[in-house]
Amino acid sequence: MGRYAAVDVQYTPDGGALAAAVLAQDTRFAAIVAEHTARLAEVAAYRPGHFYARELPALDAVLAKAGAIDLLIVDGYVDLSPDGRPGLGAHAHARFGVPVIGVAKTAFQGATHAIAVVRGEAIRPLYVTAAGLDRGEAAEFVREMAGPYRMPDALRRVDRLARTGA
Repeated sequence: MGRYAAVDVQYTPDGGALAAAVLAQDTRFAAIVAEHTARLAEVAAYRPGHFYARELPALDAVLAKAGAIDLLIVDGYVDLSPDGRPGLGAHAHARFGVPVIGVAKTAFQGATHAIAVVRGEAIRPLYVTAAGLDRGEAAEFVREMAGPYRMPDALRRVDRLARTGA
């Protein structure tokens, strides 16, 4: 049995951020066993190509509350191009030392290597990338996550938690 975390970050109107994490002990995220949030008073300004610099401090804060994990799912791309241009997930993989699956809701122009995953009756796919595990395995992981909709239940939950804190 492992510990699997999904994280998300939302930015607040006052210049801060709210990070959230949901944890499960099964790869399907069928049952959330813990939820954590962390509020940051301020975050770095957005800089194209440096999105990770804005997100990583928030992920540091919320994952410090979560304890040890065996795998991390981030909202976004692990790498931004087939040649490995690092995205948020690659930086998270380097920082936390665990396999990272990136799940993006929109296609990124250079990310032609991302695997499109269609879930439920959705028409639009999710785009899956990974570090520390095979992309095909990561895509299957996302395909098999609990929930009938395009977005797995755990990712819907962590998104809501990051938006509202509850």
